[in-house]
Amino acid sequence: MAVKKFRPTTPSRRQMTMPTFEEITTDKPEKSLLVAKSKTAGRNAHGKITVRHHGGGAKQKYRIIDFKRNKDGIPAKVSTIEYDPNRSAYIALIVYADGEKTYIIAPVGIKVGDVIVSGSESDIKPGNTLPMKNIPVGTVIHNIELHAGRGAQLVRSAGSSAQLMAKEGNYATLRLPSGEVRYVRVECKATIGTVSNVAHKDVNIGKAGRKRHMGWRPTVRGSVMNPCDHPHGGGEGKSPVGRPSPLTPWGKPALGYKTRKTKKYSDRLIIRGRNSK
Repeated sequence: MAVKKFRPTTPSRRQMTMPTFEEITTDKPEKSLLVAKSKTAGRNAHGKITVRHHGGGAKQKYRIIDFKRNKDGIPAKVSTIEYDPNRSAYIALIVYADGEKTYIIAPVGIKVGDVIVSGSESDIKPGNTLPMKNIPVGTVIHNIELHAGRGAQLVRSAGSSAQLMAKEGNYATLRLPSGEVRYVRVECKATIGTVSNVAHKDVNIGKAGRKRHMGWRPTVRGSVMNPCDHPHGGGEGKSPVGRPSPLTPWGKPALGYKTRKTKKYSDRLIIRGRNSK
């Protein structure tokens, strides 16, 4: 979980940092759990760019992750800890007692040779998955289901964790990494512990080329465009925005403009929003 620095041989090297990958045990993924991954460069089915600044990047294959963890009561041994180019967290290859292999999101502290298990009778230790009705209040968890049986949707990125605050009736109260406090059904599963690669937030990319390897293309400021291309464009020299507030390329307010629908089914389950003071 340490961060590696470099000698300042170039201006970009002076700032650049990267993980030491101490936890990684192999650089060869399990072939049976790889699938091809095609790039869209931000374009939809009609060829129109709907997500800007995407394109290029190193070729990647997708690792099939088991987010459901529904093989209850069958112990699984951790075989390897691996890097996954598709996510910020590390992944662990586990082998069940019946021989099946799957990938899971690796929690902090898990090591090769550890035995993990899922199911309501599981122990409260990192890597084990069980319904929240069987998890003690105050436990740190990740990989949380929003709907029972659908698979984990919450708290999956590097270094993140949620806390089980309370349980009452059919609902558990969670405090998420964003600060949001919400209800989730107690039948939903969660994994004990914190997601691995905690140092991910401390990494400094250092140079533009490294960002291009990730599939990001340059971002052009609106103020240097022509008026036909952006509301901020035009004028002589460096011109001010000239509007009450900055705008997106499509003329909508860029700051403080609410895009969330006023009424949503999940509103009743949110106790405190992530932006609440």
